[in-house]
Amino acid sequence: MADTAHIYEAAEPDGLSISRAVVDGVAVVTLAGEIDHHTSGLLRQALAPDPPEAARTVADFAGVAFMDSSGINVLIGAHQAHDPGGWLRLAGVRRPVLRTLEIVGLTTLIDCYPDVREAMAA
Repeated sequence: MADTAHIYEAAEPDGLSISRAVVDGVAVVTLAGEIDHHTSGLLRQALAPDPPEAARTVADFAGVAFMDSSGINVLIGAHQAHDPGGWLRLAGVRRPVLRTLEIVGLTTLIDCYPDVREAMAA
């Protein structure tokens, strides 16, 4: 994992903390906390493809214990925003959040992996 250029960190008090770094040309977005209507704006910014052309993003959900429909909407938008030459992948999604993604059918659109390493290698 070569070029670890730290991009930014953001936090919503008592909600969600986000850090984003570029690792081997892939944006790795690490999340911790809860994703709801109070924190979904931060998530939307963090998952925005940059640059949009062939952007590749891994969102590390290992630290996310809860996500409501606001997060689902953000994930759908982020998936659609990634150029066909790029991708959005989720890593380390905890069982309760993964179950929600499965129920709404999002796992058929966005690939989920056990951890960041596997998501980047896929």
